[in-house]
Amino acid sequence: MDLRINFHRLKEDVEALSRFGRDSKAGITRPSFSKADLEAREWLKEKIKDTGLILRQDGAGNIFGRIEGKGKTVMAGSHIDTVINGGMFDGSAGVLAALECLRRIKEEAVQLSKPLELATFTDEEGNLVGDFLGSRAFVNELNKEELEKGITQFGPSLKEILERTEFTIESILEAHKQRPEIDSYLELHIEQGETLETEDVSIGIVERIAGKRYRWCSFLGKAEHGGTTPLELRHDAFLGLSDFALKGTQLVATKYYGNMITVGKVRVSPGAFSIVPGLVEFSLDLRSGSKETLEEIENALLLLARDIASTRGLFFSSKLVDSTNPVAPSQRIIGVLKEKCEKLGYSHLLLPSGAGHDAQILASVADVGMIFIPCLDGISHSPEESIKWEDLEKGANLLLQVLLRLAS
Repeated sequence: MDLRINFHRLKEDVEALSRFGRDSKAGITRPSFSKADLEAREWLKEKIKDTGLILRQDGAGNIFGRIEGKGKTVMAGSHIDTVINGGMFDGSAGVLAALECLRRIKEEAVQLSKPLELATFTDEEGNLVGDFLGSRAFVNELNKEELEKGITQFGPSLKEILERTEFTIESILEAHKQRPEIDSYLELHIEQGETLETEDVSIGIVERIAGKRYRWCSFLGKAEHGGTTPLELRHDAFLGLSDFALKGTQLVATKYYGNMITVGKVRVSPGAFSIVPGLVEFSLDLRSGSKETLEEIENALLLLARDIASTRGLFFSSKLVDSTNPVAPSQRIIGVLKEKCEKLGYSHLLLPSGAGHDAQILASVADVGMIFIPCLDGISHSPEESIKWEDLEKGANLLLQVLLRLAS
């Protein structure tokens, strides 16, 4: 069926949603359950109702728009929350492309054999307690104790954040009971890398989503006067981290080339001008497309950190904060994506995703597939995040054609 999206309308929707959460640094700050997010949710709900879709919301705040049918549900979507000072396309483009696809199917009264559903999942970005709160609630992969004790990055507990909403920890934990049987889930997303732009290719078909290990670590030494303590007698926690960050990066870059290590957040204490740092706390983010390799890297780096601590007279500690395993999208859906790209005349290639996505979580209950579109210079999670609109149009038309096939 040669059905196409209304691109002008899709572009208007993307621009309208981007107005919620505009910040002073020219980006978008719309973490889940913030004032901006709650306003954006109401805007999206009205769009879903205006389209004639059946609106529902589960106990985790995941929002759905449905075209009824028989059998297992074919679903498409992403998320509308953002990182702090993020961009206007990460997540939102996938949700609004899915909305436009279902809107066109409704307008043309296309008869399908399976139900179709648009989804936007809560807190994909992990601003609250761990990544993927909504999609993990959807598939029943949350830990009650972690939710009850979890402190958000803003300082308050999750329970305190939820007090200004209609949701509770209990409703989040019960959300999976409202899940229909899912046949398949599709997610359109910006690439968040430069491969498609560099290769001048319109569509990326994701063949692997990397797993991650996210740890909060520390080196504990001794805070001493910087003007009187000899260098050879210091127990400098910051030098321990410096040594670890350099040697750890060299280890991954050589022995585990193609995998990732990132130290993205550091807290130095006491943080005074003339005092040797006695404590350094830091985040450790590891990524790999292989579960075995991810575990090997994690073990090797923890051993390295302990060796450095021993050599420098420090104490090392580490706590696992979040973890996901690598996922291979469905070969069935990859095959349909390839076929439809060729029929539409869109250049395409298979590529991995180093970033995590809701599709990675939904893979435990459904066949999943991901469509990547190029983003300029590979920039994401930034006010500079940008796309060529024609790439979004192609991605949305591909999504429409694949949904039609899967739901027929």
